[in-house]
This record gives sequence, structure tokens and C-alpha cells, in this order.
Amino acid sequence: MKAVRFHEVGGPEVLQYEEIDQPTPGAGQVRLHVAASAFNAADNGMRAGFLPIPVVLPHVPGYDVSGTIDAIGEGVEGFAIGDAVIGFLPMTDDGGAAEYVLAPADALVAAPTSVPLADAAALPSVALTARQALFDDGGLTAGQRVLIVGAGGVVGKYAIALATRAGSYVVATASPRSADAVRAAGADEIIDHTQTGVLDAVSEQVDLLLNLAPIEPDEFTALVSLVRDGGVVVSTTAWMPAPDDADRGVTSVVVFVQSDAEKLRELVGLVDSGDLTLEVTRRIPLNDLPALHAEAAEGRIAGKVIVIP
Repeated sequence: MKAVRFHEVGGPEVLQYEEIDQPTPGAGQVRLHVAASAFNAADNGMRAGFLPIPVVLPHVPGYDVSGTIDAIGEGVEGFAIGDAVIGFLPMTDDGGAAEYVLAPADALVAAPTSVPLADAAALPSVALTARQALFDDGGLTAGQRVLIVGAGGVVGKYAIALATRAGSYVVATASPRSADAVRAAGADEIIDHTQTGVLDAVSEQVDLLLNLAPIEPDEFTALVSLVRDGGVVVSTTAWMPAPDDADRGVTSVVVFVQSDAEKLRELVGLVDSGDLTLEVTRRIPLNDLPALHAEAAEGRIAGKVIVIP
């Protein structure tokens, strides 16, 4: 089968499009005929060697995947050959940038039926990040206020939709380029951070500050004043700690997204009900994945890209 993998960490040039053996599922695993995998920033970090996730080399990237089950290992129940599924695979294992991939059965759920199966690969880790950040780590409830910094990205738009659906009031920062999409996702207030300082624009303290942007540490620390006493600061920027304010009881946490089939199943239901809009910005063939990594190494990839074998 064809796959893209790297035999050593380094620049995008270490990625090789090559022929490898088709894997055989072990106990608790299924094999997927891959419809698509999704590119995430962490794929770039793992390939470059600066994200400390212990992968075995050579490694196939692409931990978000969609596909159909074509082989089932011992002890797997609840799935059948031909089932269309999606999943957030263990980041330490080979991913879906290949024609076939092994997946733990307990990481998979039935794919949404309202979107193409390939596009569904764009959902798992980013939607789980938004959900876990808001509710598991942030404790957000109906009637509370949340400030989402960097809301114009894919995680931000999912977070807006989930927060508004939960009955929360959403203040979001966005550039003019993404303001319309942020508004469509359901934000109650939008701050153009290219024109207005966030500290000046937020008129009422929030219960939760969710940071999704690569802001400077001192800027992040200053934003904590916008959080009410006893509130929460949540961040996805794993390369720096999230600031808190112990004197006012403001706590902080950095999100490390976890695979969670039950929560992913709920998110699939929201896609099929129309409460979540699945975002796919680009679709590329598998042999173009090294070029996408080269693009990512030069700057952030806008939107969500899926990779089709």
C-alpha cells in the first residue's frame, strides 16, 4: 500500500511517499480503508521533532481519520466490515496518511451521514479540543460569559457553536478576514483585534477565557484581568503555561486533547443535526502531503486540510 512517513525527524523533506506492507489488525483493532486523514499542526511538530510525543520511526502521520472497516481483529464487537467510521487515533501510533491504517476499535465511532466520508476526517481532534476546553477544562455552563481569543480558526468556530448551543454568551476576537465566519458560528460580540485592544473592548468580565491564539505571554497575562473572581483560563498553546490569578481564585489549565469516543459520537450527532458545521478548506492527494508540511513550516495553515489517498 502507499503511505507517507518519515524515517527521521527534520524538515518537510524527511517525508517520503512510499510503498509499505499492509498492516494486519491485532486484538481490539480494526483496519480501515482510509477515505481521508486530516492535517493538524501537531503533525508538523512531531515530524520536526519539537513536539515531545514518542513515536516509533518510521512514522506515518495523520491521527484524524475517516474510512471503512475492511478487517476486524480478535475481540472487537459492535463493528462490521463495511462500516463507515471516524476516529482520533493514538498520536504515538501510525496514522492515516496511507491507504490503510490500524485503529483501536474503542477510538472509533460511526461517521456522520450528512457529509462525505472523506470530509468527516476533519472533525475529530479539533472538535474534541473545543468541547473539552469549554466544558471539561473550563466548566462552562448556561448563562455564563466566555471570551474566545483567536476565534477565527477551526477550533474557535467549533467552540463558538458549542458554547452558544449550551446557552453561554460568546465574545470572540477575530480579524476582518474571519469575522463573517465567526459571526455565522454564533458569536454574540466580535472584537477586531487588528483595530482594537481586547482589554479596552471587553466591557464586562467573563467566566471563562479561552485562548486559541499564539499571543505573547505578557499579553496573555494581562487578559486575566478580564476574568471574574473564581473564573477559569483555558489555553491550547501548549508551548507556554496559562496564567492565573491565585489572589482572586482564577485558575488556569492548558488543554491536551484526549481521544473520547462517547464525546466524539455526540459531536457527530451535532454535525448530522446541523448544530455544527463541518469545515474543510482544502482537499489534497496523499502524495502532496510533503508539500503541505513545507507550507506549514513557513507559517500557519489556514482552515482545515484533508489528505485523500
